[in-house]
Amino acid sequence: MDVFLQQTINGLTLGAIYALIALGYTMVYGIIQLINFAHGEIFAAGGYIGVIALSFLQARGVLERHPILGLFLAFFLAMFYCAFLAVALERVAYKPLRGASRLALLLSALGMSIFFSNGMMLCQGVYDKAYPHFFTSGGFNIGGAIITNMQVFIMVGSVILMVTLNIFVNRTRLGKAMRATAQDRTMSAILGINADKTIVTTFVIGASLAAAAGVMVGLYYGSVRFDMGFIPGIKAFAAAVLGGIGNLTGAMIGGMMIGMVEIFAAGYLASEYKDVFAFIILILVLYFRPTGIMGVQVDDTRV
Repeated sequence: MDVFLQQTINGLTLGAIYALIALGYTMVYGIIQLINFAHGEIFAAGGYIGVIALSFLQARGVLERHPILGLFLAFFLAMFYCAFLAVALERVAYKPLRGASRLALLLSALGMSIFFSNGMMLCQGVYDKAYPHFFTSGGFNIGGAIITNMQVFIMVGSVILMVTLNIFVNRTRLGKAMRATAQDRTMSAILGINADKTIVTTFVIGASLAAAAGVMVGLYYGSVRFDMGFIPGIKAFAAAVLGGIGNLTGAMIGGMMIGMVEIFAAGYLASEYKDVFAFIILILVLYFRPTGIMGVQVDDTRV
């Protein structure tokens, strides 16, 4: 029972990270019907900005005196940088191709993914960059399972971000414009909704969440590297498909499910094959329920 509870906690922690990344995939797809394969590299870029910011603050003694402030600054800078990066990505690689075929958009996304990954490798090197050790590693015991402070921070932080996103999408004027554009871009434009502004906002929000996940991963595992976005990005995409691509709640549920399956598979079956199970789930979902758990049939004629 202790092992099961421990694995559940570990799975929820990992699932929360996947959910944050998956939200970016599902939001962009819902608005412009694009699978943004460069999203994983934006997640990795957030991790790098986090380690750069925290290392800079540690060298000047800020982390020792004001650790909470330093952590806040690292998240803010990572989210701001990745939001800017996502806007540049949309303007340069996606906006000129809005009237093109989906294959052209897909190839552009794959090309930008390779470009960003190689750019990080050239700028930051091929070796892991270690995060500063300033976050307390303590925790507490529940039913024989150890919950670390970092796990609590990741789960609580992820829930806060996801709840804030839901409130924004459902309660604000701009959020309603995003939902209207996702449902029918032509009609929303007729009603006076600025499609460009809505699309840019979608990329900004998705990239900010991915950046936050990147910093969390760096803090959790202790380091980042240039290619860290590929596998989590694919798993987050699997989570978005599992939940129903284009559905925010579905992406959150899918992320949690992928995280739980991965941890339990590693703990009870074979840890060396843990990455395989996410892809098995993706294949099964695409075969038996292509729309996902909470997805609906979309109109494939939209571009």
